[in-house]
Amino acid sequence: MNTLKVIILLASLSGLLMLVGYFVARGTGVVIALVLSAIMNFGSYWYSDSIVLRMYSAKEVTQEQAPVLHKAVESLSAKAKIPKPRVYVIAGETPNAFATGRDEDHAAVAVTSGILKILNKDELEGVIAHELSHIKHRDILISTMAATVASAVVLLSRWAVFFGNDEGKGMIPAIATAIVAPIAATVIQMAISRSREYEADAGSARITGRPESLASALRKLSYASKVKPMAANPSTAHMFIVNPLSGNFVMNLFSTHPPAEKRIERLLQMKAAQAKRD
Repeated sequence: MNTLKVIILLASLSGLLMLVGYFVARGTGVVIALVLSAIMNFGSYWYSDSIVLRMYSAKEVTQEQAPVLHKAVESLSAKAKIPKPRVYVIAGETPNAFATGRDEDHAAVAVTSGILKILNKDELEGVIAHELSHIKHRDILISTMAATVASAVVLLSRWAVFFGNDEGKGMIPAIATAIVAPIAATVIQMAISRSREYEADAGSARITGRPESLASALRKLSYASKVKPMAANPSTAHMFIVNPLSGNFVMNLFSTHPPAEKRIERLLQMKAAQAKRD
């Protein structure tokens, strides 16, 4: 997805935020929405990595504590031509991973302890390369800012029910906003995240030269996530390599991740095209 589309999507979220602000308190609500958006975007730009890592009690690990993981991150960072990010491990049996940080020089890769138990070396490298691709293209910054503004839309839309206007005449549009705005914010956020996941998968294939490794990892991670969902905050679900939340129909409808089957299919098509070239 090109930069222009990202700008349009983020602008749409900001527009939704101001619309909800209008129903909450008319002109004053718009001003409040703008200020809230600015504060949240500033905070997410500078402190999103530390906030998310603390949220999951992620612990930074040394080369001695996690030699295989560090070696994978170091070698693949060199191939991706980016600085080696900090390396964290989250205590948890559900296998998953995410990257965070505002740019290449302020980035971190976090994996659960469960992922280190079920993936082989090639599969782990496929996952790490996926996360490094996110870092290289600053996807995490974009998705974090989108999530932050989307959260503000949801919050203000809830307020709109209680503060339609003094005479109560604005209750119907306020209720409509409370229902529509969160859904619209989720769809916009989903559009950003889904496209980026496909691109990061392709980036992983380019970095490792083995698209089948990530495909194999995705099979394992997707299955494990369905069997034992992770206790993840929904506002950060889009950051993980596979959706950490349980997969009921509604959750799938508004999932920030493309279906694992489609991602695997694309990766195997890349493998087939690679074999033809060779």
